[in-house]
Amino acid sequence: MEKPGRTPGDTHRGHRKRLREKFLKSGLAAFHDYEIVELLLSLGTPRRDCKAPAKEAIKKFQTLRGVLEAPAEELQQIAGIGAASAFGIKLVQEVAREFLKARILEKPFYRSSQEVFDYLYHAMRDLKKETFKVIYLNSQNQIIDTVDLSEGTVNGSSVASREVIEGAIRSHGTALIFVHNHPSGNPEPSASDKSLTRELVYAGKIMRLRVLDHIIIGDNRYYSFAAQGLMEEYETDFMSLMLKGTAESRRRLYHIG
Repeated sequence: MEKPGRTPGDTHRGHRKRLREKFLKSGLAAFHDYEIVELLLSLGTPRRDCKAPAKEAIKKFQTLRGVLEAPAEELQQIAGIGAASAFGIKLVQEVAREFLKARILEKPFYRSSQEVFDYLYHAMRDLKKETFKVIYLNSQNQIIDTVDLSEGTVNGSSVASREVIEGAIRSHGTALIFVHNHPSGNPEPSASDKSLTRELVYAGKIMRLRVLDHIIIGDNRYYSFAAQGLMEEYETDFMSLMLKGTAESRRRLYHIG
């Protein structure tokens, strides 16, 4: 029941003010997903209670990421979410994405692997299928583009070396970072992950492309092939095979002669 002398609008304004003060004091850490959506909706509908449509949005799209990624027309199917609110949600999503991307641009990758993880984690953490991405970088290790290569179980048949190389040529990239997610939440690489990474490192070496890392994203953590020394190991293996092949060719030439 409303207190005497107060209107429903006063209650909504008071609640909204408390949410904003809570955000300014401690950020989003203490917020439920629906409260974050409620704050976003309040930007487009300042004179209406936004708690109910926010909860309905989380119910329909399951997670905060689901709401942010939802098409504007589907958001507007929820009672209380109009065109202005849907626009605000999509705008915030794109601004956040560009901000995270800007944080890792013009920074050497070997100093910002955590920022690469931060940038892609929010886009990949709730995916139900494995999605394999490649990040193309220039000679200064600045990011040029991020491309999705496959969806589903990641293996050599789903991720073709040819596609990776063609993408590098199109983007004028000279270095690569591979990223994929594990929906299970455990980022430890499988035998297939290791085999594919080795194959891609070999393909990169042949085409004189530097493969800097392969990151597997799990539940708020990740596995870095480079940090574990595997990228260096695969490069060494490739050079050993090349030297072995060269020596074998020389022996055959000598024998024929």
